[in-house]
Amino acid sequence: MRSDLLLLLTAIIWGFAFVSQRLGMEHVGPFTFNAVRFVIGGLVLLPFIWLLDRQRGREGRPLVPWRSRTLLRGGAAAGAVLFSAATLQQMGLAYTTAGKGGFITSLYVVLVPLLGLAIGYRPTAATWIGAILATVGLYFLTMQGSFHMQWGDLLVLMGAFLWAAHMLLLGRLSPGADPVKLAFVQFMVCAALSAAALLTETISAADLRLAMGAILFAGVLSVGVGYTLQVIAQRHAPPADVAIILSLEAVFAVVGGWLLLGEQLSPRGLLGCALMLAGILISQREGIEEPGSKGAGEQGSIQQATND
Repeated sequence: MRSDLLLLLTAIIWGFAFVSQRLGMEHVGPFTFNAVRFVIGGLVLLPFIWLLDRQRGREGRPLVPWRSRTLLRGGAAAGAVLFSAATLQQMGLAYTTAGKGGFITSLYVVLVPLLGLAIGYRPTAATWIGAILATVGLYFLTMQGSFHMQWGDLLVLMGAFLWAAHMLLLGRLSPGADPVKLAFVQFMVCAALSAAALLTETISAADLRLAMGAILFAGVLSVGVGYTLQVIAQRHAPPADVAIILSLEAVFAVVGGWLLLGEQLSPRGLLGCALMLAGILISQREGIEEPGSKGAGEQGSIQQATND
């Protein structure tokens, strides 16, 4: 129960983070926002890393050194994908609502097993049903009038594919690396790439000061605290609980946009949200079969690897 409550708190933080991302974009560009927030998020992880290493030392367990090739190379690769995904999401939120951004981003839960086809994973029937429902829901949520998607929705959807690729990559890297140190390295790489892209934006101290509240929420709570809570909770929560509870992030994005930004969804949009959420939940009912596996529940599941 405690782990599930921590996961619920994480989903709330991540859902409301879409509001902070929208508010921050009123004053600074996407690269400025991401550069500062990922530096802050990475710094928040440092005390947690120190405590974990100290605990492992007392228990006589081996520590993963910072010079580990898996940690550095894997962190660099994950950070590059994270940079691309976060940039598309942040740019898209300048043109769409926090609620729609949250729901479209949450499609990564369905996209992970589908993209896993490329590396030999076999999605179950529940995954295919969930994907179809989510796609129909996306149509009702984003298609307005004639058959076209708004620019902001399209950017966030492109980002969702990259979030799915990022999850698959972490699933491959996590078994050989300290997950919290890996997170720190990828956050710093993402921040560095965002800082390099700052040449395309104009920054003023006044605008940065106005955006700092939103940046601090996204950096301290969403990146730092949210990730830490997820790691702690996943030590004791079943993978199905993790996936289902964290998928509520999309619901809290809609709630946050309604409460704090006055955003409204039409009945058509609400139907789309309901179908997308149903698709996400259904897709998590079963695991994903690996090549040659006998059943969907074996530990080769992409979702299990991601949660590990």
